[in-house]
Amino acid sequence: MKKPKKTLILLHAALGAKSQLTKLSKTLSQNFDLHLFDFEGHGVNSSESNFSIDLFTKNLSDYILKNNLKEVSIFGYSMGGYVALNYAKGNTENLHKIITFGTKIDWSLENSIKESNRLNPEKIEEKVPQFASLLKEMHKGNNWKDVMTKTAKMMLELGDKKSLKAADFQQITTPVLITVGTNDTMISVEESQYVVENLQNAQLKKLENFVHPLDQNDLEILTQEITNFLS
Repeated sequence: MKKPKKTLILLHAALGAKSQLTKLSKTLSQNFDLHLFDFEGHGVNSSESNFSIDLFTKNLSDYILKNNLKEVSIFGYSMGGYVALNYAKGNTENLHKIITFGTKIDWSLENSIKESNRLNPEKIEEKVPQFASLLKEMHKGNNWKDVMTKTAKMMLELGDKKSLKAADFQQITTPVLITVGTNDTMISVEESQYVVENLQNAQLKKLENFVHPLDQNDLEILTQEITNFLS
């Protein structure tokens, strides 16, 4: 008799959708009962609300309750990892483990302004039309420009009023694996190490030559790290 597969939820990044996790899900599906969904206002899910980490955390909580999931592990890419950790500070009983990849957690007002200034829909459309087309295809139920504008506003609020503060780390007892690419230009190894040192039960894995865009990396290596940690 086969052992039941462990439940694993994959959470997408800011500006993303569950479709950006398709390749990774294919490499993980053999070993896990996978769940993917679009955060509110992303992909096919529309929304009239402003974006916030708390909103997306509620989306995650609602999904777990609706699907009656138990002993859940979560992989969060970039913002998805932040949402997973925010969920963990108040929901430790039903969580098994958390893995993050490329997640910026220690937001300051300076770096939130820097990141939000990059999210100008008109400039993106003019200077990076290929990326604009990708976003248009990804957010079939939404206007990608609205998604970007709301995301920029959310980033500014993260710098001004963090969802995760130093004291919150002490509430997270779920085992956490923080993974970061050594060539990631958005998140440094040093700031990831700082988060690991302040969490109750965490470890850091540096992925050599990995960059921030998920699909530009060797997903077989990432799959192996996820599988090893959840075993």
